Amino acid sequence: MKASELDLIVLGTTTPDLIFPSTACLLQHRLGANGCAAFDVNAACSGFLYALGIADQFIRGGQVKKALVVGSETLSRMIDWTDRSTCVLFGDGAGAVVLEPSSEPGIITTKLHADGGYKHLLYNPVGVSAGFLEGEPNHGIRVMMTGNEVFKVAVKTLDRIVGETLEAANMHESDVDWLIPHQANLRIIEATAKRLKLSMDRVVVTVDRHGNTSSGSVPLALDEAVRSGKVQRGQTLLLEAFGGGFTWSSALLKY
Repeated sequence: MKASELDLIVLGTTTPDLIFPSTACLLQHRLGANGCAAFDVNAACSGFLYALGIADQFIRGGQVKKALVVGSETLSRMIDWTDRSTCVLFGDGAGAVVLEPSSEPGIITTKLHADGGYKHLLYNPVGVSAGFLEGEPNHGIRVMMTGNEVFKVAVKTLDRIVGETLEAANMHESDVDWLIPHQANLRIIEATAKRLKLSMDRVVVTVDRHGNTSSGSVPLALDEAVRSGKVQRGQTLLLEAFGGGFTWSSALLKY
């Protein structure tokens, strides 16, 4: 398809090029898709799945025929390289999909959630209204994370959303062929696989090579799974993510 055919661009990112215009608008112009709706979604590591859920609703509502959904990050530009508890974890990456209406099964259901009460466990301390930290490297822009607490909440929360997603689709764990998770932490991924009763050879893992690319990680893992031949047409995939906010999200789909 041509970029000019797009009706919508939704881009998940926490590292936009500019405060405004949105990175989606900058991308739209570079693609030559000028005129369609274009906006960013900041849901931290859940950004791609939030964008996917939004685009899905636009298509289901009949307002959009073709939507470009992107997850893209340059986290290396906001890392404190003296903080070994965070700098070794994060990476840069991006991935994208195009959605359009079809008579064949595609996205079965998406689930999006957030709880701002956990802000203190994973956040960036600076911003336009909060101010910047003069005299600090990069004006204090950095990832602040209490890793052990984030891990505990992530495991419990992802367990709940797996159950919620399957229930909404009237499906069971055995119906899922592949788990394609956000690539934050192997132990979190293993816990989610255990909840689904999936062996790890049915889980797409790229964290050992890509690191945590935030909203870029799910589409990167999906791309690798498809290109490698692991994921086949007609199989059922469960995509899930958990990130700062806290936010958490899922998508159950037939590929």
